[in-house]
Amino acid sequence: MSYKLAVFDMDGTILNTLQDITNAINYALGVHGYPEHSIEEVKFFVGNGLHKLVERAVPAEAGADDIEKVFETLIPYYRAHSADTTKPYDGITELLKRLQNAGVKCAVVSNKADAAVQDLVKDYFDGLFDAALGESSAIAKKPAPDMTKKVLETLGFKESEAVYIGDSDVDIMTARNSGLDEILVDWGFRSREFLEEHGAKRIVSTTDDIYDLITE
Repeated sequence: MSYKLAVFDMDGTILNTLQDITNAINYALGVHGYPEHSIEEVKFFVGNGLHKLVERAVPAEAGADDIEKVFETLIPYYRAHSADTTKPYDGITELLKRLQNAGVKCAVVSNKADAAVQDLVKDYFDGLFDAALGESSAIAKKPAPDMTKKVLETLGFKESEAVYIGDSDVDIMTARNSGLDEILVDWGFRSREFLEEHGAKRIVSTTDDIYDLITE
């Protein structure tokens, strides 16, 4: 079917942010004397927001106060270094322009802090998204449907008119909790096999595939 709105996840879907996230969490861990993690380990820590990233990255014996201290160190560092090595995945910018030309509205919904989402959208996709929403205390984060539903309401679309594009099990749950059809990409932070094991119905390998599924 043809969709009027494409809602994209950010990390692992439109932007390869993994190195900057890894650098930031390792910096925060190091400040507080905790061991660092490899990029492959961090890949499986992300998806549920920066606070959950810290919870997963600190040693098991770390207490709640320790977690908060690492989190408070992480936030300003990542804000300052969120675009050091980050870049769009191949073909994403062109895909957004094609969708725009086809009359399809585009939005970003991410569990990344809202300030960072706004900065990255402006830096890499200025003028290509009609709405962008990140994590804040004002709204429940994914996989809760609240963020996606807020975007639908803001842009004036029904669930049946929108499709959600992501790269993880969190995105699968988000789409289903929101009542949206889903498209999963296999170039992000989770493998095709992982996505299949978690019940993904449509998995794509190219941005052309995304365009075709949205506009067919």
